[in-house]
Amino acid sequence: MAGHASGQSAHWPEFGRRMREWRRRAGLTQAQLGLRVGYHHSLISKLESGVRVPPAGLVECLDTILGAEGELVALCREPAREPEPPQRTLLSLLPGAGEESVPVTVRFWPATLPVDGVGCPLHGPAGCPVPDLDTARDLLALLGPGRRPPRGLDPDLTHVLTALLAEYSRVSLQSESASALPAVEWLLHALTRLGDAADEPHAAHLRLAAHYAAIAGRLRMHRGQTTLSMAWFGHGLARADLVGDVGARVRLLAEVSTLARLDGDVDTALACGRAMAVADTDRPWTTVLAQLSLARGHAVAGDDAEALRAMAAAETALGRLGERDHLEVPWLVGDMGKLRVDAAAGAALRDLAVLTGDRALARQAVVVTGQSAALVPERMRPAALLLAVRLADAHACAGEPDAAVALAEPVLLEAEAAGRSTITAEVAGLRARLGRRWGAVAAVRGFAERVGGPGGHTVRP
Repeated sequence: MAGHASGQSAHWPEFGRRMREWRRRAGLTQAQLGLRVGYHHSLISKLESGVRVPPAGLVECLDTILGAEGELVALCREPAREPEPPQRTLLSLLPGAGEESVPVTVRFWPATLPVDGVGCPLHGPAGCPVPDLDTARDLLALLGPGRRPPRGLDPDLTHVLTALLAEYSRVSLQSESASALPAVEWLLHALTRLGDAADEPHAAHLRLAAHYAAIAGRLRMHRGQTTLSMAWFGHGLARADLVGDVGARVRLLAEVSTLARLDGDVDTALACGRAMAVADTDRPWTTVLAQLSLARGHAVAGDDAEALRAMAAAETALGRLGERDHLEVPWLVGDMGKLRVDAAAGAALRDLAVLTGDRALARQAVVVTGQSAALVPERMRPAALLLAVRLADAHACAGEPDAAVALAEPVLLEAEAAGRSTITAEVAGLRARLGRRWGAVAAVRGFAERVGGPGGHTVRP
């Protein structure tokens, strides 16, 4: 195509990011800038998303109008070409591809975006109207296999897909999360069909696909389906990298780190944490998630100094959250942010106590885990179960088996029935430690008789 180059380079997302900053500094909308340079605003959007190469002569024009003083021109000196569409061979084998339709069942349907930090991938944080639910279902019906999806970009459909992303992100934290999986996977295939119908996948749809893939991978991970989980995470990372979506990349890497830790692959868990740490140092929230992943990884590896350092770094970054972070990740603000940091710190302290036998660390884990458990809202029952079992385990590690039994007994059967691999791992660790260290204690023997015995599980938390 006509443009500045014909070979791929990683600098186009950076060009788009700087172009957006210069445009905003100039006080122009994408439509206004498009009028000034003689191009449709959709091209401006694609340039800022890093998925289009500027036509010949446009960069110089943009640089002059935006007053970029040659910076945009300098960014385009390396050869580049438009990115190739992602390979879909594996995707076609993943669940959800052949379903004609999936009923859209939601508890809450917004009138406008953003919702819960999920903003419009087309128009940013500005309030965008969302079609009513009946219209939404009609639009989604066009995306089934064998149907003819809309060509080009349909803002109403994009707003519907974004509203559903917010809904399923919320549901994935709740007890009924398994019910969302068929719809999430169907929507991922629908987004691919949208890309196939266009001349090229639109950046907005690629961004949505990256975030949907994070949910699908997490839900598969809850079921212990490691292969499918990693396939969806890889699908999401490919799309996040294609459009330079740092937020999606960091969230996906956090999920991969958890999956690797559950599989006992500490090196991969730590590698994900390090990649997150350098993804965007200007966003404190990415630092929070990175340091929490590193704290958990170093703790499982038995490196207490690095684990404690990472915990402190996460606390510091949490205190630095600003307005942009509040908009992008409202679930890290206030009590919810404190909950996440304390939960990870408590787990890391418990893991260190398991490896070292240090009861002082275990007592710290009791305090911090108790703080996080007290902050769990009622709607997040799986998190409450996980933290209750973890708190009991911390007491067991601290040499307090009676307290461990008192905390675990009311929730253990529900926790085992929850069907989540993360909770199953916590239960396995608790049972193993009670049986190995405290099997002779009367309270533990009685507990074993009532709930089926403290041993017998092999999954390591």
